[in-house]
Amino acid sequence: MAPLLWFGLLLLFPSGGASRTCFPGCHCEVQSFGLFDSFSLTKVDCSGIGPHIVPVPIPLDTTYLDLSSNNLESINESMLSGPGYTTLVSLDLSYNKISKIFPTTFFRLRYLESLDLSHNSLVTLPEECFSKSPLGDVDLSSNLILEISASVFASKGQSKWINVDLSNNLISLFSRDPDKAIPNIQSLNLSGNRLKSIPDLHGIPLRYLNLDGNPVSAIGKAAFAGLKGLTHLSLSGIHKLSEISPYSFKDLPALQVLDLSNNPNIKSLHVDVFYNLNSLQELNLAGTGVATSRSKTMLQYLPSLKSVTLGKDVKCLKTVWEGQYHRQVGLTKKEVLSCHDSRGSVAAAPYTL
Repeated sequence: MAPLLWFGLLLLFPSGGASRTCFPGCHCEVQSFGLFDSFSLTKVDCSGIGPHIVPVPIPLDTTYLDLSSNNLESINESMLSGPGYTTLVSLDLSYNKISKIFPTTFFRLRYLESLDLSHNSLVTLPEECFSKSPLGDVDLSSNLILEISASVFASKGQSKWINVDLSNNLISLFSRDPDKAIPNIQSLNLSGNRLKSIPDLHGIPLRYLNLDGNPVSAIGKAAFAGLKGLTHLSLSGIHKLSEISPYSFKDLPALQVLDLSNNPNIKSLHVDVFYNLNSLQELNLAGTGVATSRSKTMLQYLPSLKSVTLGKDVKCLKTVWEGQYHRQVGLTKKEVLSCHDSRGSVAAAPYTL
């Protein structure tokens, strides 16, 4: 049985935790599994001890290791080697001073699924530094990264989804090399960076994309080409954004949630901006000039729409009214967008679709 599958089955039968003898200053907690506590896995917390600890000796059955807040400045392969490291599933290196990692730093961590490198001083990432680990979550938020290639997150033969958090860096360029393997990124958070345009993400199987707070001034036609599986798109708090061209979202037929809130320079939107958003269910326009210029035609482009947020306290929900024609037997249905404030009062006249 594959090790990761075996580990997943063990999680079905946890039986509590207990302390065990650990490296001085660290805390080790044992989790027993199985019908008769026949297996055990260990969580090791060595946070806040100091940089002298690496490589710290850990039990053979360690799956989680916390090395956060230790003033570490660099991490290489030898610091993550020895008995116990080969079975690591989760590694926390956050809140250190790491400015450099090497191409082979994580090569021995063949079962690593979760890696937290947030709140460090990383400027660049070497190619293939994550290629040997079956990562599902990588947190690189709050570093000093200037530019990055999507291929960094590609893993040979890896088919599982990966969630990548690159928020609050200094990224002005997120590139995609068409000659290299496409990473299987499901969720990508690029909020709080320095992107001046929508990056080329063509072919990446994204479902969630966050570009909040970047200095993007305009979104052009087909800006999101090649992202047919995207279901959630957040473009909030982009204060320089003043123009969204018609057909900007036409390549997003699966999009269910679109957040355009807190963009004060968006004064109006052409109805064709919403072209082909047949699956859109939630639309947030709070904090934009569009809130006072809603259009019946715009809503007809959005057949699956269930709610529109127009302001901090104003939300519109689609309801179905049934009525009866005088000259025709039977009921007819009218879809109505009714807007209410936080107190439940009607905030505007309903729009019949």
